[in-house]
Amino acid sequence: MPAPQLIAPTVDVHSSFLAAMDEFRADGAEATPRSNLARELRTWRTRWPTAEGFAEYVGTVGGIVYDERDDGVVPMTTRWWVDGGSYLGRVTFRHHLTASLLTWGGHIGYAVRPGARRRGHATAMLRAALPIACHELGIDPVLVTCDATNTGSRKVIEACGGVFEDQRDEKLRYWIHAGTQATHPHV
Repeated sequence: MPAPQLIAPTVDVHSSFLAAMDEFRADGAEATPRSNLARELRTWRTRWPTAEGFAEYVGTVGGIVYDERDDGVVPMTTRWWVDGGSYLGRVTFRHHLTASLLTWGGHIGYAVRPGARRRGHATAMLRAALPIACHELGIDPVLVTCDATNTGSRKVIEACGGVFEDQRDEKLRYWIHAGTQATHPHV
């Protein structure tokens, strides 16, 4: 049986994506300030259920690199963590850092659907993301941040080679040299 992998967003996981978004909403993800996932939940949730709306969304986030916008959104690439036909999570790559991303967001953001947490997916996703950051996007070293209270995310970042730099506001900041990371498909 193949292991989960990072892929470009696809309409092939529509049903499991919808179930995952319901889990994220029930978990309070919409209320997270400055979160791409929260913004997408608020913007797209009424369009996701239809095949046309979901296809439009996939076309919008489907690995497309966005031009930098006036509202501070930098060029991004999105990959989904999928096991067979099941959506398990996502990784967002921010191609460069603004002053606010240097403090709170970093180069890579990731989210595992609540029903798939505590199974090693976050660590495997971040490990799989590092070669993409370095070799495909030219980002090295990679800044990854997490809330100071998020012990699980801190452990994921450290397991993937994150070197703690400092804490700014409520965020812990870690640097990972992506070019030196192994490209193991498993945790």
